[in-house]
Amino acid sequence: MPPADAPAIQHPMGRRPIVPVRSFASINEQITAITLHPPYLRNWWIGILISGALTGLLVLSIGWLFIRGGGVWGINIPVNWSLAIINYVWWIAIGSAGTLISALLLVLEEPWRNSLNRFAEAMTVFAVICAGIFPIIHLGRPFFFLWLFPYPNVLGVWPQFKSPLEWDVFAVPVYLVVSVLFWYLGLIPDMASLRDRATARWAQVFYGLLALGWRGSVTHWARWRRVYRLIAILGVPLVISVHSGVALLYAVGQIPGWHSTIFPPFFIIGAVFNGFAVVAMIAVVLRHAFGLDQLVTLRHLDILGMVLLATGVAVGYCYVMEAFTAWYSGDLYERQTLWDRAVGIYAWSYWGAIACNVGSIQVLWWPAARRSPWILFAVGAITTVGMWLERFMLQTTPLYQDFLPSSYGVYWPSFWEYSTLLGSIGLFFFLFLLFVRFLPMISIFEVAEVVKDERRSQAEGGR
Repeated sequence: MPPADAPAIQHPMGRRPIVPVRSFASINEQITAITLHPPYLRNWWIGILISGALTGLLVLSIGWLFIRGGGVWGINIPVNWSLAIINYVWWIAIGSAGTLISALLLVLEEPWRNSLNRFAEAMTVFAVICAGIFPIIHLGRPFFFLWLFPYPNVLGVWPQFKSPLEWDVFAVPVYLVVSVLFWYLGLIPDMASLRDRATARWAQVFYGLLALGWRGSVTHWARWRRVYRLIAILGVPLVISVHSGVALLYAVGQIPGWHSTIFPPFFIIGAVFNGFAVVAMIAVVLRHAFGLDQLVTLRHLDILGMVLLATGVAVGYCYVMEAFTAWYSGDLYERQTLWDRAVGIYAWSYWGAIACNVGSIQVLWWPAARRSPWILFAVGAITTVGMWLERFMLQTTPLYQDFLPSSYGVYWPSFWEYSTLLGSIGLFFFLFLLFVRFLPMISIFEVAEVVKDERRSQAEGGR
């Protein structure tokens, strides 16, 4: 591993380098060593035990829900969409950025993605798994979940294909399958590197099976690149369709505060914002924990900060437009919902979302703040909380005061709803810690390609 002050390549056109000068062997050695000879095993086991305990809390919470029924939650009439749907939308948003970073930036041939895409893709897969739990347990009768799929049955009963609830049944599983395939395809060349460097027999067999006989031949690379790019092209519209479908769960209804055409783009922008915030936090933690300063550079953090700033400003614009359209519509119920969000019983969630999502990002206008790992981490954490508050506000404020005053009902989540949320966070970290321990967290060959391109630029500039 080269010293921290290894010289950076100067691009002939003045473009800042993505990574410093490195050889493929040194990159391969550094990344594979983390997996085959893991440092800080004690800290890893502590993390596994804590996240495993929280995962156990998730199992306990779901088990108690199945035993006692939906009454253990704080749901009522009219607020019968509880924290389960809030958490579902929140997790789906987190899972959107990983595919966007990898797929869209691969199609656009942006080299800075190569140090971030592997753990961002893992984040996507694990976030979608966590998201998929909540709609099922929200059903009340989760054993009827299969009724949502169009399979032949003796009664000839088919799902309502005009419902966005049904669209999600197709969109989310397809998104999960494509995300897993995209993630795994990117891992195959690196699995071969781990297979060849492993000394333990179990590791040779394990990584050898995952490598699918990869030998790095010209034919292998040609077929791999073709399939990898094809799935990337499929993944980009899936990011749009999945979160647009989630937005339409709200927008097609007649509830004031939801019935708006701004919701699909609003949700997509919010999903990218939320997902990049989590990617930024993960990048900072992994960079610090495993000494990846030469691979996840300050340049990468600067780019993540700029993306957070741009998407955060867009989210702020959506807040303004949502309020403007509610006022401009002239609809008394829309205006009342807007007023209630600002001064009502749930005003803390409205102003908390604005403060976290719009206020916290203002520090990112300064390049020094974007390049500070811990400032970027703090902004990412604050905005992640803010996006959860936004989901709480968007879902609860239109429901708790219905069209009829006689059906008003205040909603407060119960302990078992919060424990389910906390348990899902534990499940996410449990899966992510397993990923960090047994799989390369950064793409070896793609980072090496960036170095090769920079070397070629250096050579051409010296002529």
